[in-house]
Amino acid sequence: MADTTIAVLNKLAELDSRCVDIERQLSDPAVASDVSKLVSLTKEQGKLMPLVSRYRQYKKNAAQLDEAHAILADPQQDAEMRELAEAEVETLAAQQATVLEDIKNALVMADDAAIDSVIMEIRPGTGGDEASLFARDLYEMYTRYADKQGWKTEVMDFAPTEMGGIREVIMNIKGAGVWAKLGYEGGGHRVQRVPETESQGRVHTSAATVAVLPEAEEVDVEINPDDVIENVSCAGGPGGQNVNKVASAIRLEHVPTGIVVSMRDERSQHKNRAKAYRILRSRLYEHYQAKAHAERSSARKTMIGSGDRSQRIRTYNFPQNRLTDHRINLSLYSLDKIIMGELDELVGALQDYDKQQRLQNL
Repeated sequence: MADTTIAVLNKLAELDSRCVDIERQLSDPAVASDVSKLVSLTKEQGKLMPLVSRYRQYKKNAAQLDEAHAILADPQQDAEMRELAEAEVETLAAQQATVLEDIKNALVMADDAAIDSVIMEIRPGTGGDEASLFARDLYEMYTRYADKQGWKTEVMDFAPTEMGGIREVIMNIKGAGVWAKLGYEGGGHRVQRVPETESQGRVHTSAATVAVLPEAEEVDVEINPDDVIENVSCAGGPGGQNVNKVASAIRLEHVPTGIVVSMRDERSQHKNRAKAYRILRSRLYEHYQAKAHAERSSARKTMIGSGDRSQRIRTYNFPQNRLTDHRINLSLYSLDKIIMGELDELVGALQDYDKQQRLQNL
């Protein structure tokens, strides 16, 4: 049996054992009366069961396969029984191979598939006005892709420039498979093209950064109110004008980590505070996850999808109609379609590469 298969089966045995333990805890009256504990365990059970049920089916098939092999190895069995056993071995072996491959795919990608809400932040990098215009193009590319996937998009904060670009956009995207597909987009994006502002026809290079954070639920990240400094002010509009005279803009500073979130998109202080806490919770989740990842083996650093904003992940070359993803050395000569939101081929290639890396690092 291949090392990867042994590692997968060992991991599945651990998850099966954990499921049994959760079932035991859920039947405990003390747990049933603790709402927070009950929600946490039920959520974990819901995430594990699709994998564990496949594993239990795999074990059942394996036992039947052993029985069929035992019949074939028994010289006292008659010809008819041996013939039936041979047919059963062939069928069960094929089923086992299919189930095992399905389990491997689900095991390494299950955590990603379970996250159905993300916070995406897009900001221009180097390149002045052209960088702001490129940031706008990325925003439109992702919203088109989200529409094609049937996901729901909510713009939480949007700061335009006078040239039609954006200084910043923060949006929430919800839907099945959203993190599994958009989780690879975090990092530095570089564009090479003739800017709208260029009169000499020269190709310029500019950049934008994208962050994609799983939207953490309150059960995932607990924020101590004593750790947060909140400031309230009037929301300023374009040209220094006030959006309104009421103090509605919210600024949150998480003292232990130094993470700061400002929100002034809504006229309602209550709505701005709620949005700011959603973003803060997701940034804290990312912060603690990154810290946990750094403490793991260096082999895991080879995986893509880390979302490191300082890492240049991709180049968009408009003159050549080429998109290059530097993490997997993939070039696609269909940039015109990609920028219109047709990301399936690119996302599929990233998922396939990531899956192989994860299997090797089990």
